[in-house]
Amino acid sequence: MPFTASDICKIIFAVILPPLGVFLERGCNSDLLINILLTILGVGSILASMNPA
Repeated sequence: MPFTASDICKIIFAVILPPLGVFLERGCNSDLLINILLTILGVGSILASMNPA
């Protein structure tokens, strides 16, 4: 399955601002709220990289 332009954008957003990457992939749900909390605590980047695309 090849990467599309939107996949590359999601990866970039997930690295720069993890909650935005989660929002683009999963929408506004509990995953987003958990990621925002973890980003504030400093571990949001790890969680964003673990979400399957």
